[in-house]
Amino acid sequence: MSYRLGGTDGVSVEATKWSWALTELGFTVRRVAGEILDDGKHSDVVLPGLAIDATVGPDPVEVGDALGDDDLVVVENLCSLPLHEAASRVVGDVLQRRGGRVLLHHHDLPWERRRFEHVRGIPPDIDGALHVTINERAWSRLTVHGIRAVRIPNLFDPREPGGDREGTRSLAGIEPDDVLLLQPTRAIERKNLPAGLRFGAVLDTLTDRTVRYWITGPPEEGYGKTWAALLNASPLECLTGRARSVADAYAAADAVVFPSTVEGFGNPIVEAALARRPLVVGSVGLHREHYDAGLQMFTVGNPEGVAAWLADPEPFFLERNREAAIAAYSLTTLPDRITDAFRGAGWTEW
Repeated sequence: MSYRLGGTDGVSVEATKWSWALTELGFTVRRVAGEILDDGKHSDVVLPGLAIDATVGPDPVEVGDALGDDDLVVVENLCSLPLHEAASRVVGDVLQRRGGRVLLHHHDLPWERRRFEHVRGIPPDIDGALHVTINERAWSRLTVHGIRAVRIPNLFDPREPGGDREGTRSLAGIEPDDVLLLQPTRAIERKNLPAGLRFGAVLDTLTDRTVRYWITGPPEEGYGKTWAALLNASPLECLTGRARSVADAYAAADAVVFPSTVEGFGNPIVEAALARRPLVVGSVGLHREHYDAGLQMFTVGNPEGVAAWLADPEPFFLERNREAAIAAYSLTTLPDRITDAFRGAGWTEW
């Protein structure tokens, strides 16, 4: 259950992985959301009042009816980050009255975003609920708030096929010698696009190759005018829009830029490592868990180091990053991690 499912945003992507893992564990899984962005399934239930941009909250009776008598409700960020606060509170109240087994999967929390710092009572402390965070920082803060949680990081399939580098670059008009910097995010404030574009502009002066910048996601959260102004002011040629697949985007790139100021997990860090692409972040400290797992990163403050690497690439560096990502974040471990979390909550029978 979430605000939206079936899309390419991080929550939707991770919810799809959890759906697979729960199916592996013997569950039949269905979806309830304000929006279903893929082709949909016959078992989907769409409640428009749950959508992020809904003007009113959902009807509590409709929410209860949508959940029915299912054995487990997994709430993906809807009761974690109050993007539509009325929906968050209605769902929390319904789940508290309904009883049964509830798992709150927290991708982001209110105190991690300046505009939600004042919100209280989210996430809800539902009796008997299992709280799961995707990083150590959130796990620690929930403990401070008196909520016991377990941590299961976002996980990835290292066996996914590689993308089409030449075909993707050709379709986008990228010359073979161009340096293509990929920022695989939406255009919103916390993704820190100004820092990425500044980095690219400096890098362009340090190499005799043409540097181009590609952001895959659309502007959201009222960032459209700002993004248009940034594009207009940048000396770089900038591309926008998605590739035919995520794998194609990474294959086409020469480096991945991820300068976010706030992140729940940072999927592109692991995805870049698995795709054997060098990664440039805004701050290593923001991604300490990934660094501690063995993933090495450049920073936007070191364009000289990136220019030197591009002039003389070190394949061993990329292979080491890929091996570290597989060791720490393999999707094949997700069913077992979920099983351990269930056991820790005393959920041993269904």
